[in-house]
Amino acid sequence: MKSALIRLATTRPSLAVRRTLFRGSERYWDRRYAKGGNSGAGSYGAKAQWKADVVNGWVAEHRISSVVDWGCGDGNQLGLAQYERYLGLDRSPTAIRMCLERFSDDATKSFMAFDPATLSDPARWLVGDMALSMEVIFHLTEDWVFEDYMNRLFASAERYVVICSNDTTGTEAGPTEKHRQFTAWVAKNQPSWELLQQVAPPAEVDMMASLYLYGRT
Repeated sequence: MKSALIRLATTRPSLAVRRTLFRGSERYWDRRYAKGGNSGAGSYGAKAQWKADVVNGWVAEHRISSVVDWGCGDGNQLGLAQYERYLGLDRSPTAIRMCLERFSDDATKSFMAFDPATLSDPARWLVGDMALSMEVIFHLTEDWVFEDYMNRLFASAERYVVICSNDTTGTEAGPTEKHRQFTAWVAKNQPSWELLQQVAPPAEVDMMASLYLYGRT
């Protein structure tokens, strides 16, 4: 009986239970950065390099001069980018401070802590040739946050939107994830945009997300 109780006590809680304990995506990420964490495996190593190679190619091909990045994180992915002008936004003030310190000598890059309550209409002034979302969507666990984020993402792009994400549902690995078929959302809610290209990672890059390039119709 005692061994059974020990096994029960040490069993990892179910995903459903862990979701009830989760305090929200914004709180989670800011606390993670504040404790010395980073933006995750997708922003480092072969995964980050693959994303950079594809996106840098699109930037050069389409002559993109300015990028607005919705979810810049700790800035490691940005270190591989080739952009003329860049604005990085993040809900985590800690992440923004990290980026400001890392890129303090680079006048082509700016950063801003983003709060939906203080930014009513990004189309008025947060606009670039390309808007960027790199492995952010499946970390937006709250539905209203996802809706707000997607609308702001497309509103801030003049010509192109790049999204790195999976496009499935029900495949979450933990409470910090909520997977969505975002392409269906775009087709329904952003009809003036079309999917121009989708690039899946090569076999040697072990990641669930692909890269999607949208352009205005």
